[in-house]
Amino acid sequence: MFSQIEGATVSTTQDSTVRLPADLAEVIAEQERIFAERQPESRRMAIEAAGSLAGGVTSNWQITAPQPVWLSHGRGSKIYDVDGNEYVDLHGGYGVGLAGHAHPAIVAAVTRQVAQGTHFAQPTPDALVVAGELAARFGQPLWRFANSGTEATMDAIHLMRAITGRDLIIKVEGCYHGHHDSVQVSVGPEADEAGPEGKPAQVPSSTGIPGPFVKLTLVASFNDTDSVARLLDEHPDEIAGMIIEPIMMNAGIIHPEPGYLAALKDLLHSRGALLTFDEVKTGLTAGPAGATGLTGVVPDITCLAKAIGGGVAVAAIGGTAEVMAHVAAGDYEMVGTFNGNPLAMAAARAMLTEVATPEAYRRIDALAERAAEGIEREIAATGLAAHVVTAGAKGCVVFSAEPVRDYRGFLGIDDRYSHAHWLFQHNGGVFLPPWGKIEQWLISVQHDEPDIDRFIRNFAAFAAAVSHDRSVTFPALRTLAKEE
Repeated sequence: MFSQIEGATVSTTQDSTVRLPADLAEVIAEQERIFAERQPESRRMAIEAAGSLAGGVTSNWQITAPQPVWLSHGRGSKIYDVDGNEYVDLHGGYGVGLAGHAHPAIVAAVTRQVAQGTHFAQPTPDALVVAGELAARFGQPLWRFANSGTEATMDAIHLMRAITGRDLIIKVEGCYHGHHDSVQVSVGPEADEAGPEGKPAQVPSSTGIPGPFVKLTLVASFNDTDSVARLLDEHPDEIAGMIIEPIMMNAGIIHPEPGYLAALKDLLHSRGALLTFDEVKTGLTAGPAGATGLTGVVPDITCLAKAIGGGVAVAAIGGTAEVMAHVAAGDYEMVGTFNGNPLAMAAARAMLTEVATPEAYRRIDALAERAAEGIEREIAATGLAAHVVTAGAKGCVVFSAEPVRDYRGFLGIDDRYSHAHWLFQHNGGVFLPPWGKIEQWLISVQHDEPDIDRFIRNFAAFAAAVSHDRSVTFPALRTLAKEE
């Protein structure tokens, strides 16, 4: 049948039942076949793109099995691929999409600013409002802006080194902080190269990272202050500071244990070192004040990006008055042609004042609870070795019966289950981040209960397929027929 939805005509299919084997490899092969058959235009575009885009995509993270997904547009809580398939978007652009798609407040703000100019390389009034909102939420009085999470964490590390006059930094094994040299160390090391438990090795995360940079970046374990103390003892008066995700987000979701972050701050300060929170993924998504608000620990420097721009590229670096005095005085030059770009500031202002409101967080919390309870119910029903972890608008399924407290615990999880789950969700009309073992889903301010219920039904089909040899039913899908 056909129905009218938000200006587009869509075709709705009937529920379909598929017989699936219990063998995981066979389940994945069957789902990849369904995946590819539903997206011939994506396949055609991927082949064409190979002639002009390196690897046929615009980022290596878009290379997925069995093929990349090419999108045409998004509206509200939905996105549409170039084949016309509709998806509930729980991918959220790797954490950017807290506002959903084409949110009226973001559209109005950006449209208004485009008509007034898109770049001046000078401050505009919106920057004052954005800085004030961030200060109120994150407890940092002074801010500067950048354009990506990578730029924000790069500036934070430069700043810690400039203030202390020291060269070494500490990062956590398994944490991703962008793709500049200083943090491309031990992001996702394999078990045979990671080093001993409690004393992680310094492993370059890609080619092109000079050896001296690797040596300047020491590696500690998450939820382990002893590993940090050991590094401080081994390198007295040499460590500028530590950068950490206060809620670890590159290994599913791993929460800090009670007291860990406060103890970490005290320990670093006792040795004259600084603490930076990378809240690029958790800022606004973990709550209105990110992980800082949840834990009550305010670091020396805070890095934000992704969700704060409502879909427009922007980042922010906040710090204590003492820290940011070094920026104000020019001891460290925090510069960038597009820093504080008026288009980004207009979008960020709308995001902070009109979108990420207390009412919006109440709705998100209710939907997150619905999702977690529904998936846990299906886990219990099928006996699947898995559990749900959430952090505000973000959530993930960890395919392990036991909680994970650090990267080593995450490393042993079988990522085939994550891939199979991703395929089932995709084929059932829900778009999740690929590399599901690592990434998380994101609930936006525009999602609703039917969106979450589709997500739960798809998980039920997946759980049944990988737990038993039985028939599973996919819910009806909607496919875009034409744009009006």
